[in-house]
Amino acid sequence: MTLTPEQKQTVATWVAAGDNLSAVQRKLADQFKISMTYMDVRFLVDDLNLQLKDAAPRADPTDLKGAKAAPEKKGLLEKAKEKLGLGGASEAAAEDEPEEAEFDEDLSAPPAGGARVSVAVDKVTLIPGAVASGTVTFSDGVTGKWIVDNYGRPGFTEISRKDYRPNPADAQMFMQELSSALQQRGF
Repeated sequence: MTLTPEQKQTVATWVAAGDNLSAVQRKLADQFKISMTYMDVRFLVDDLNLQLKDAAPRADPTDLKGAKAAPEKKGLLEKAKEKLGLGGASEAAAEDEPEEAEFDEDLSAPPAGGARVSVAVDKVTLIPGAVASGTVTFSDGVTGKWIVDNYGRPGFTEISRKDYRPNPADAQMFMQELSSALQQRGF
């Protein structure tokens, strides 16, 4: 679609005022009743030799003078630990926690009796919305089927005992075993 010289000038003023492509696209539709795709608006701005302004200048993540370092991207394990409340919480949340542990047991040690949590990953995941699935057997013998969804969130689809919640040591060991098993599979 071709714009008149007046419309092109108006688009130039919008871009000079700091509007982004979405705003220009919306204003074209509202004011001129011209429907353009986002890509078409991008081409229009390029054809008019206009420069979009950045909303905020981006800080160089390697520059540590007075600027905060870029936040680390969280992996599957960290997201899952936060979801289950097993650590990986922000520093602000850590400051609110009491200095003494809430549990008397050592969470890094395997459960009593040498029993372990075992995790198996399915070779093929046929569950819609899941990127991985498999089975788990907790130290007390309870079994279940787990999934990890597209957002990296773990969940259970079946558990052999109704209303079952693994103890904190088993939950932590499940997350460790799940992470290890998924890393072996290339996740």
